[in-house]
Amino acid sequence: MSEVVRQHPAFKYMRKQFLPHIWCPGCGNGLILAAIIRAIDELGIDIDETSFVTGIGCWGLTGNYINADWLHTTHGRALPMATGLKLMNPKLKVFALTGDGDLAAIGGNHFIHAARRNVDLITICSNNMIFGRTGGQVAPTTPEGKYASTSPYGNIERPFDLCRLAEAAGATHVERWTVMHPVPLTKAIKKAIEHKGFSFIEVLSPCPVQYGRKNKFRNPSVLYNWVKEQSVSIKKAQDMSEQELEGKFIIGEFVKKENIPDLSAQLLKLQESFENKS
Repeated sequence: MSEVVRQHPAFKYMRKQFLPHIWCPGCGNGLILAAIIRAIDELGIDIDETSFVTGIGCWGLTGNYINADWLHTTHGRALPMATGLKLMNPKLKVFALTGDGDLAAIGGNHFIHAARRNVDLITICSNNMIFGRTGGQVAPTTPEGKYASTSPYGNIERPFDLCRLAEAAGATHVERWTVMHPVPLTKAIKKAIEHKGFSFIEVLSPCPVQYGRKNKFRNPSVLYNWVKEQSVSIKKAQDMSEQELEGKFIIGEFVKKENIPDLSAQLLKLQESFENKS
C-alpha cells in the first residue's frame, strides 16, 4: 500500500531549499509572507504572472522564499525598480516589499512619487518601528520616547504616519493592519492585487530582538500583545479624541478610490495619441 505524502498548500509557492527561514525567533515577517501566499492562492493568481521587488532589510529577504521572479535592489530603491518593471510589462502583478526604514527614510522620495503617479503596484511595508537588520537604529516610524541604538535617551522626533503620508501623496488604496490580524490582512492584500493603481498596505510587524529588547519587552508575546492593545479600528477612532488616540495605531482601510488612471494607462494613452497623428 503506497504512502500518501501530504505537504503544506503554501509549499507550491515557495523555494523549499531555503527553508527554514533565517528571520529571528518571534519576527512577524513570516506571518506577512503567509498572508501574501494565501491571497495569491485564494485569487488563483498564476505565480508566473507575478514578480517581487525587495529593498534592503529583514523584509527584503522575502524574495528568497517565494518561487517567483525576484529583483533584490539597493537600499530604498524597491519602488523605482518596481515602477520600471511594471511599465515594461503592465500585465505582471508587481509586488514591492519594503521595510519602514527602507521605504520612509532612504526611499522616502520614491514612496511619495510612486503614490503621486498612481503606479499600479502592490506595495507591502513591514513596519517594525526600527532599523532592525542594520543594528537597531531609530527609524522615521519609531514612536516618540522609544529607545533605539541611536536614541539611548528615547526618540525625540515625531514619527511618520505612513498611511496618511501615502494618502496625502495620492495613493488610491491604503490600508494598515498588524500581523495579529491575518484575516483582514489577507483580504487587504487581495484587494490590492485586484486594484488598478497604487496600493499601499502597512503591516505592523514586531521586532522582538532590536525593538523589543531595547524597549524592555521581556519576550515576543509581550511585544505582540502591546501592539495589539494599541491598535484601534478606524471606525472606533472616529469617536475618540486626539488625546485618546495618542500613541495608538489606527488600523483598517484609509483610502479606496476607483477609476483613476494609473501611470501605465496614461503612458499608453499618450502613445496612442502619437500613433493616431502619424
